[in-house]
Amino acid sequence: MERQNYSHRIMQRIGIDVSEYIIMNIHQIGINVPVRYVFEELLKWNGDSTCWPNHLAQVERIGGRLENIRLFLCGWKKYPFGLRRGIFGLSFIPLFNLNAKRFQTVPPSSDCDNARYLLYECSGGYPIGIFSMYARSSIAEQNETEATQVFLAVGFNFYGKESLSKTRLVNRTWEWVHDRVTANVMNRFKQLCEWRFSQIQDGRGY
Repeated sequence: MERQNYSHRIMQRIGIDVSEYIIMNIHQIGINVPVRYVFEELLKWNGDSTCWPNHLAQVERIGGRLENIRLFLCGWKKYPFGLRRGIFGLSFIPLFNLNAKRFQTVPPSSDCDNARYLLYECSGGYPIGIFSMYARSSIAEQNETEATQVFLAVGFNFYGKESLSKTRLVNRTWEWVHDRVTANVMNRFKQLCEWRFSQIQDGRGY
């Protein structure tokens, strides 16, 4: 029931059906900064981002563009130990290819939640699916107290296969790694946004 609820909300918000993906993770955090400033920080995502674990998954903008991004496990662009075709026939270089599917950088006039998002199609390496970073104003009826709510969502089938994605080991390993990394990223992003906004309010800029 919870999965159906989230799938329906994702369809309403960004217009994409995620029911076909076996693995679906959504993380949410409240940030006490206006949505516009939070989203501007999301637009700065690159290999120099202090919130992102570049030592674990190095970010590379292709042509310097946010629309096309590659992520490399531990910064490896070639397989270590002389390997040429991955491990056990499974490739992980690049770990992710992210290609923009749709960006909403300005909320539509009909949107009362002031929502903005980046939506990517995800391929390369093992995840075949979607990745989204979504920011909107908080909703009091849902007991959200900060000015902005940020969501990181990923949905995929492991190497594009439902059978592999249903494997308990795959699911538990993904959740163990993804949950910890994402929680750390979002907490650091929250701290950065709130610190930088306080600098602006104090007249010290960035």
